[in-house]
Amino acid sequence: MNVLIAAIPGWNWLIEPLQYPFLVQAIWVSAFVGLVCAVLSCYITLKGWSLMGDAVSHSVVPGVVVAYALGIPFAVGAFLFGFGSVVAIGYIKSKTRLKEDAVIGVVFTGFFALGLVLVTKTPSNIDLFHILFGNVLGISQGDIIQTLIAGIITLAIILLRRKDLLLFCFDPNHAKAIGLNTQFMYYTLLSVLALTIVTALQTAGIILVIAMLVTPGAIAYLLTDRFDRMLWIAVANSVFSCVMGTYLSYHFDISTGGSIVVLLTLIFVLTMVFAPKYGILSQQARRRSSQLPEGGSQEQQLIRDRM
Repeated sequence: MNVLIAAIPGWNWLIEPLQYPFLVQAIWVSAFVGLVCAVLSCYITLKGWSLMGDAVSHSVVPGVVVAYALGIPFAVGAFLFGFGSVVAIGYIKSKTRLKEDAVIGVVFTGFFALGLVLVTKTPSNIDLFHILFGNVLGISQGDIIQTLIAGIITLAIILLRRKDLLLFCFDPNHAKAIGLNTQFMYYTLLSVLALTIVTALQTAGIILVIAMLVTPGAIAYLLTDRFDRMLWIAVANSVFSCVMGTYLSYHFDISTGGSIVVLLTLIFVLTMVFAPKYGILSQQARRRSSQLPEGGSQEQQLIRDRM
């Protein structure tokens, strides 16, 4: 029986990494992180907060360094500084005439630069490369526990407030008109964003987590107009990319976080071109058909063009 199974094409390619406990651990941790990121990605895509995710992800760097220096979990320091950057953005935006994109640029670069200064001046064993690009293959049990706790809290908050968050992302003016506290929802969504970045910190790192927060939702947004389907499509693509990306990193000896994001990006490109309704090819086909004379078929139009 084992001989027959081993004869299946590609079976050894799939089963070989599962012989190593650290790879099995990396696969399921990556899949969990992909699930969390994909769920929030749908809300971020609807809200148009891709740049906000970039800001928060960079702002957690000094929190990681301070947490190491104080001997507390990385997740605590990362969340505090990530949420602190959100508060700073909201405060500066409300007190100045600057637009949100300018405020975001000032705040996240300032926080990130502070992190770089602390890394160089604080005696530690922190590897900046792992902070920026992740190291899921070398993740410790303590980091796994932090990742699970942050991810479960994130999913629980989204599940409990999913309808309010959806309305806030889709139409904040209507949400405010019916009595929803939009200011509270603003900070709720940003808190969840900070938690999600903490969740993905060890897997994808600060730089690549932006792609994991944006790309799954973007893929799903091109494939459906229904939000419930959008969630399932985003989760499926994200989890598949995380699992397959980990396999590819093992077989080709490449960065795990990088391979995950590259795979997600390839899926996005294919979706952008071939999506049934919003893909480039389908839109071109609709434009061509709309240019045909009323009552004439495409074949008839081609005959006229040749005459």
